Amino acid sequence: MSIIQSIVLSIIEGITEFLPISSTGHMILASSLMHIQESSFVKTFEISIQIGAIMAIVMLYYKQFLKGFSIYLKLGIAFIPTGVLGFLAYNFIKTYLFNPVTVSISLIVGGVVLILIDRRVSSQESKTVELENITYKNAFLIGLVQSISMIPGVSRAAATIIGGVFNGLDKKQAVEFSFLLAVPTMIAATGYDLLKTPVVFSHQDIILLVIGLVVAFITAWIAVKVFLNLVKNYGFKYFGYYRIIIGIIFLLFMIK
Repeated sequence: MSIIQSIVLSIIEGITEFLPISSTGHMILASSLMHIQESSFVKTFEISIQIGAIMAIVMLYYKQFLKGFSIYLKLGIAFIPTGVLGFLAYNFIKTYLFNPVTVSISLIVGGVVLILIDRRVSSQESKTVELENITYKNAFLIGLVQSISMIPGVSRAAATIIGGVFNGLDKKQAVEFSFLLAVPTMIAATGYDLLKTPVVFSHQDIILLVIGLVVAFITAWIAVKVFLNLVKNYGFKYFGYYRIIIGIIFLLFMIK
């Protein structure tokens, strides 16, 4: 993998990780388009740069994490369904679902769902005054919906946002809870993936990783800021349109 390819993948990771358009799906599709050879290092690189995106959320929302222990407990409860499913179905998902066709179909289906819920969420008022006051039951249910995102192309962000909307959060709170829940989910997923794909780094590999982490951090920081403004002003429907268009394009590309 070249430096240019590593930068492109890191930009894609940073931009898409917290948007409801599937970072994993875009990484799979981008790697396929750039003809990046699958290797232990490439797998580790694609996993490791998520740490840069995670750190952007920690830095942006550090005040939420300092408000008290209850938010950690609720995020932990929300993480349980994904953690259990990920542990049990890891090999099946990696073997049979990590392919461009699955991603394309998931993008299209998820796009339709986002468009359908957009009208509902546009006028929905939150049942929770402060995000940290979300109930344990609702936190678990949001986490249950998030577990669907184990299918590549579904998007963890899209799943948790949809779960938040159907559990009484307004669109801003649904997005922000999705951001917070990303931290334990991505740390666990990244750590487990790294254990499953051990690799010895060369000097060049370390340089690529450092570049990737920095680029993913910067682009994720910017993407989160922009995303909140887009959701506030335009809702989710345009992300749904984007998912459908990109899914159809790549599906046609793969068929050819």
